[in-house]
Amino acid sequence: MSTPSNTDPVVLVRDVYKEFRKGETVIPVLAGMDLELLPGDYLAMMGPSGSGKSTLLNLIAGLDKPTSGSVIVCGQDLGKTSQSALAKWRSRHVGFIFQMYNLIPVLTAYENVELPLTLTPLSRKQRVEQVKTALEIVGLGDRMDHYPRQLSGGQEQRVSIARAIATDPTLIVADEPTGDLDAKSGNEILELMHRLNEEFHKTIIMVTHDPSAAARAKRTLTMADGRLVSDIQNSTATGTTA
Repeated sequence: MSTPSNTDPVVLVRDVYKEFRKGETVIPVLAGMDLELLPGDYLAMMGPSGSGKSTLLNLIAGLDKPTSGSVIVCGQDLGKTSQSALAKWRSRHVGFIFQMYNLIPVLTAYENVELPLTLTPLSRKQRVEQVKTALEIVGLGDRMDHYPRQLSGGQEQRVSIARAIATDPTLIVADEPTGDLDAKSGNEILELMHRLNEEFHKTIIMVTHDPSAAARAKRTLTMADGRLVSDIQNSTATGTTA
């Protein structure tokens, strides 16, 4: 896997406002957000439901566009990019990890991980190499022919992570990655994410409601009412719990 070669921001959010309309009603969600992430950063986003953290995550991942302000990720101004160009951009730069895994039940672990690679110009041989590498990294090299129903929740999430990193993305976005797991499996996933950040230098943004999970990141950003409340460095961040 490649590593960043410069210190230009991976994410640059400037004075971002986001509104949704419901009939004649305008619902403000983000109000003047600013955020910067450098290569290799690991950010946890916290805040109550409705605080805007998932909306901000979607904007950074190119799944939505700001009402005003700029969202520049990997040098691309996402607010000025067409939907077709955004789809191609996401396939190259963003890996997604979801709370409910979002695996396709009729596909094996191997086939689930290979799926995003079919959107790339890689040859079949290159896809095989990258899928196997991704599954080895998450410790499931011996489970690639298993279907989701044959895996535990923790193993399913590992397949989801393998799928997220198979394209060697610049940025990994994780929405409550441990929210559906027991404590042991959740801890294993957090250790894996720590390894992706430290060993493979992946830039990670994780939404979580769990303070102990947030403490494992390098930074914790707290939001409320669409605004930044705090952005602190976690000087004791580590891959394992005490």
